[in-house]
Amino acid sequence: MSENISRILLPFNIRVAHKPITTLRQLLTNVKDKDEPRNRQGTIYKINCSDCQASYIGETGRNLTTRLTEHRRATRKVMQTGFAFLEAGSVRSKNTTNILIKNFLDVSATIVSGAMAERTEFKAYLLYSVFLTGFVYPIVTHWAWDGNGWLYKGVEYTKDNVTMSIAYQDFAGSGVVHVLGGTVALIGATVVGPRTGRFVNGVPVLLAGHTVPKAALGGFILFFGFLGFNGGSQAAITFGGDADAVALSIVNTVLGGASGALTAMIVKRLGFADKYWSLLFAINGGLTGMVALCAGCNAIYPYAAFAIGIIAGVAYVGWSTLILYFKIDDPLEAVAVHLGGGFWGVLSVPIFNKESGIFYDGSAYSFYLFGWNVMGVLAIMAWSASLSLPLFLVLRVTKQLRVSPEIEEIGLDIPKHGEPAYPLDSYGNGWSDPPSVPQS
Repeated sequence: MSENISRILLPFNIRVAHKPITTLRQLLTNVKDKDEPRNRQGTIYKINCSDCQASYIGETGRNLTTRLTEHRRATRKVMQTGFAFLEAGSVRSKNTTNILIKNFLDVSATIVSGAMAERTEFKAYLLYSVFLTGFVYPIVTHWAWDGNGWLYKGVEYTKDNVTMSIAYQDFAGSGVVHVLGGTVALIGATVVGPRTGRFVNGVPVLLAGHTVPKAALGGFILFFGFLGFNGGSQAAITFGGDADAVALSIVNTVLGGASGALTAMIVKRLGFADKYWSLLFAINGGLTGMVALCAGCNAIYPYAAFAIGIIAGVAYVGWSTLILYFKIDDPLEAVAVHLGGGFWGVLSVPIFNKESGIFYDGSAYSFYLFGWNVMGVLAIMAWSASLSLPLFLVLRVTKQLRVSPEIEEIGLDIPKHGEPAYPLDSYGNGWSDPPSVPQS
């Protein structure tokens, strides 16, 4: 059987004839060696069988990797939608517009906005977001994910004439994204202080959000977004093992989220907090599990992911209780979810890594890997805290951090944005009056 090959070059849509090529392997070799360097956007090939007229349309590796990157970026925007709904549903209705407008930056800045919700000046949010995304976050990503970063390069370990590299392991950002954001959130929530009425005589008072369904919708969107966030962190789909790594990352993320949600819900029902089957506890426990799986979702077995999620659910409950004990007000429990889950996630990789984990190997090398990850996550926390604390203190001293008690009482939507989320006149004039026409 012979094959007639035609090529469509992007973006010009020009069809060029080829000589017959007997195998697809030869075709792909020619593409890799000759065509891709000249065509940066990749190539689409159509192969027509001369015997049965069947067609096969395929793409070169550059196209597929580009598509994966595009889908990952789109999924991260979907995650912002999830954060927006989760935060909007978890605050009181008088601050809904204010919290929604703060969800237009990257994940790390959004984490902080939840912990400081309902009492922070909008201009303070703009300032710390620029500072965080422009100075704090890029340095950490260089440390952990750039080839010249000290955490990425690591150190060499030699034993029995065999040299091995001890490097920081954080595939999708349990430490780089979530520990960083959670640390800044902890500093910000501490400096800005609790909302009025959150603690009365040292006793926590629940200031419940105004719509559980909206918070649940945000949680569900985030569950979906984490699949692309973690799976897309492979950043390629065309080389050997790429597809397997993406698939494993997604499966492990689902398992970690499920076990984290179940664990947090069961712990609450057993009486660690109030004895209820809490939807919000389940959502936050699931998010904590997925945050913990960011670090090693590509390098662990599925049963280990389930175990990591269980521990993450317990960690969420523990961190949440600890935050309340120290009278820190975190409306979204962002510190418990992101700092607690991210910290455990960074520690879990060198324990459960299927090739070098302590659980399987137990050698000195595996413990060195664990120590390097511990040092890495502590360095991230120290860097984030040392830069964010002075910023928040300066904003507080200059009275640019927190709104006045009067504005906090009536809510930020109207005095700060002029756009109430639920204007009364939208219900119609006299909507609360009894009907004047007799009902039949």
